[in-house]
Amino acid sequence: MTEILYRQYVGESDLPHIMALVQSELSEPYVIYTYRYFLHQWPQLSFLAIPAGSSEPIGVIVCKQSMHKHASNRGYIAMLSVSKSWRKRGVASTLVRRSVEVMRRHGVDEVVLETEYDNAPALSLYESLGFIREKRLYRFYLNGKDAFRLVLAVPPSELDRDLPHFMKLSPTNAIFSYPAASDDDEVSYR
Repeated sequence: MTEILYRQYVGESDLPHIMALVQSELSEPYVIYTYRYFLHQWPQLSFLAIPAGSSEPIGVIVCKQSMHKHASNRGYIAMLSVSKSWRKRGVASTLVRRSVEVMRRHGVDEVVLETEYDNAPALSLYESLGFIREKRLYRFYLNGKDAFRLVLAVPPSELDRDLPHFMKLSPTNAIFSYPAASDDDEVSYR
């Protein structure tokens, strides 16, 4: 099995790869400013999956984290895409777990996302990670399709629970390496 390296977004040099993956796999079109909105403000929440020995990413997740209605610290998964030839290897679930973990370390209360209502593989992936369907959004996408909004409640870890905010772990830009695993990653997700 090919080892897959997971690393955080490092700058503009990653942008063409991210755009190519998202544009080839997701139904919703994005302009370059949409990517930059997320990547420049929350670079620590975006990860790329790269096979060992390659420089070409085969998976990406783009997220944000901010206060929602001044009441809750909310994470948002904006884009998740895995090349078709690399699906069913745990890439998407690892990308989601990495991003959610960084958000958790920054005090996130919940993580939300939208995915097309009929994207069964995406719904299966997210539900296997603990997301639940919050509501159906009618004609949400430009193609006229409905979406489900999914939400994941993120409890603080036992280690972080009693620490003052300034002492909680902060993420690094380290490269993490995990062997590829089998999973329900069948299609690209949004």
